[in-house]
Amino acid sequence: MKKMSAKNTLIGMILIPAMFSGSVLAQIINIDRDPNVKKAEGYNVDDRGVITRNSTGLCWHTGYWTPAMAIPECEPDLAKKPEVAAAPPAPAPAPAPKKVTLSADALFDFDSARLKPGGHGIQTLNEFVTGLQNVQFDLITVVGHADRIGSDSYNHKLSHQRAEAVKAHLVSKGIDSNKIAASGKGETESITGNTCQGHGKALKDCLAPDRRVDIDVQGIK
Repeated sequence: MKKMSAKNTLIGMILIPAMFSGSVLAQIINIDRDPNVKKAEGYNVDDRGVITRNSTGLCWHTGYWTPAMAIPECEPDLAKKPEVAAAPPAPAPAPAPKKVTLSADALFDFDSARLKPGGHGIQTLNEFVTGLQNVQFDLITVVGHADRIGSDSYNHKLSHQRAEAVKAHLVSKGIDSNKIAASGKGETESITGNTCQGHGKALKDCLAPDRRVDIDVQGIK
């Protein structure tokens, strides 16, 4: 009886693993044939398509698994995370103009306080106004300057009239008149100093830098 029992036990030890292996093989074959089961490449899966794990919770790899097949749920450190495109930086707002000096010759005819229609001077004024859109400020000062040709009183009056003409143009473009202060300095703040000599056209051309209008924006917020 003991010999028979030992023989039966030996047969069982041979047949049971074989039957188990056949069962596992059948499951693998069924998984491979079932198009509805989604398999993770490089990992062992059960008949539900779920990746099998060992007793420590690690995913079982196939013999052909490579790090390139790593998935986040099994190898979070190896799996390539999807790259999130960084949002492009918002364009920096154009800086608000703080101060601009305009040649009086570009804005006015000689010995005149009437703005020339069109031309570079008016275009520059309009660009100045555009740069102040959506900008908070306290005050805009407009200061006219003249050269030394003519009397002091005449030049002071002319420079003030030119400043007022520029102010009127800025107001016509939508700037609050209460936020613009216009004044004239005449020839008191000369740029050329005593460097210009002679007379006539040569002197007038040399003194051109003195004929100007300064526009200054104060208290930009």
